[in-house]
Amino acid sequence: MSDLHGYYLEDITVGMSASYAKTITEADVVLFAGITGDDNPVHMNAEFAAETAFGQRIVHGMFSAGLISTVLGTRLPGPGAIYLDQQVSFKAPVHIGDTVTATATVEEIDERRRRVKLKTVCTVKGKVVAAGHATNMVDRRPQD
Repeated sequence: MSDLHGYYLEDITVGMSASYAKTITEADVVLFAGITGDDNPVHMNAEFAAETAFGQRIVHGMFSAGLISTVLGTRLPGPGAIYLDQQVSFKAPVHIGDTVTATATVEEIDERRRRVKLKTVCTVKGKVVAAGHATNMVDRRPQD
């Protein structure tokens, strides 16, 4: 693995895992809303959110999914891999100030198709807030 290229298919084994953690700030939520256009008041308006089942503002679910992308694109498989698909289920809310840890663990490797399937999980204080699976296409090691 280098700064410009992550793991090659030949270097990946079932069970390998990598994580990324981020503490979510007010600025993160506002910027995410601005970038995506998702200004749902449950994310942006404290008075509105107080009247919902959550009792307070919640962070966009896709913010957590974005942290999965960080793991896949920068750690495992890392730079050079192509993110093909993601299935994600949101299990619990994330709040401003929470530290979300996104983890990806290799579950299957299809050598012929160069596909790596990973289990993806986001947690806050050990509680699962999002879970699913992702598939990446990974380069083979260049032949000399």
